Amino acid sequence: MTPSLTDLSQALLRAAKSAGADAADVLVVRGTSVGIGVRDGRLEEAERAEGIDLGLRVLMGQRQACVSASDSAPDTMAAMAERAVAMAREAPEDPTIGLADPGQLSDRRDARGLDLADDGEEPDPAALQQAALACEAAARDIPGISQIDQCSAGYSRREMVMAATNGFSGGYTRTGHSLSCVAITGTGTGMERDYFGDMRLHRADLLPPEEIGRTAAERALARAGARQPRTGRFPVLYDERVAASLIGHLLSAINGTAIARGASWLRDGLDTPVLPVGIDLVEDPHRPRISGSRPFDAEGLPTARRALVEGGTLTGWVLDLATGRKLDLPSTANATRSAASPPSPATGNVTLTQGPRSREALMAEMGTGLLVTSLIGATINSTTGDYSRGASGLWVENGQPAFAVNECTIAGNLRDMLRAIVPANDARPHLSRVVPSLLVEGMTLAGA
Repeated sequence: MTPSLTDLSQALLRAAKSAGADAADVLVVRGTSVGIGVRDGRLEEAERAEGIDLGLRVLMGQRQACVSASDSAPDTMAAMAERAVAMAREAPEDPTIGLADPGQLSDRRDARGLDLADDGEEPDPAALQQAALACEAAARDIPGISQIDQCSAGYSRREMVMAATNGFSGGYTRTGHSLSCVAITGTGTGMERDYFGDMRLHRADLLPPEEIGRTAAERALARAGARQPRTGRFPVLYDERVAASLIGHLLSAINGTAIARGASWLRDGLDTPVLPVGIDLVEDPHRPRISGSRPFDAEGLPTARRALVEGGTLTGWVLDLATGRKLDLPSTANATRSAASPPSPATGNVTLTQGPRSREALMAEMGTGLLVTSLIGATINSTTGDYSRGASGLWVENGQPAFAVNECTIAGNLRDMLRAIVPANDARPHLSRVVPSLLVEGMTLAGA
């Protein structure tokens, strides 16, 4: 009989205590994934993976060590515990490490009410193949598409249990269904490509294959004949599909790890304006059927809705227990971890206040400038906020798209850029980061 993940987690904790650990926590993950890829109407690849990962962190006083394995045999767990204890004895001391106090732990130990797992059966590979083929056919049937790079369909199921010697034990299951298409227009050096995809926790929520294929084709066609724009200072409108990257830079800057190291351009930004007046950035880890939702964090603390930015003003950092102790602040229940690493802080679901106008209305307002639909590479100075990225998209004249653009660079400073954003109203509500298209004035474009 296959042992449950809870039984495995408790067995690994017992092994750690028997090996001499003062305290320990465990993450056990069992996963299944299936992936299908088609090209030119034929199956090109089919993959299936099943496995289990066991992660153990042991603490010896103010020292810690992490080990992981993909084998749940008792001998393996005993060897993991012995090795982790030996490593911890040699590790440097860190006064900020340590498990949560029992009184801090979440009373919620599962994901009931969050609807994170599809209860339906695992999709048959043939059904995934048919979805990918339908997606490819829809894209190929659009006039002007020269080829389809690939259409892919996938499924995953991930069961997780976390336990610790402070008495915490909890877990939940998360599923994922995905479908994507990459379409190409033109030939030779004139080829341009673009993509579209959808990922949902529940298969019933996934967009139809035909819609995904058509959207990928239309995006590729919009990039036909792309050329460099002229150099200068212009407004830049970040399309909704890439706008979340700007907010991602803000989240990185308020991460406790960067703040504790003094390596953030917002290290002195607490209680100061970081977004325009009236704009909120809210973290909500309890949104049903959303990929970033979680009932508790990776240290067993209860998660809760909170405003990271309220009315444009930064209200707090993103902390786990260790970074909180470094800053003499409580954890914000943002700990995440993998089987092979200790906890570190990160955000999950965030929502930015949307504006009253559409993307098209903001485009009309900008007059002449760049609509960015794709970003390439990044040069971000984490301590100054200086920003430079390769971009492509559409050049806008008199508020209307004029021609496709590629091989240009957009640059500015994140502090100034974020203070000046003008949000549209087109954010997709099912994403973990709900961020609309964002207009930023006065950016530097380097093109022809």
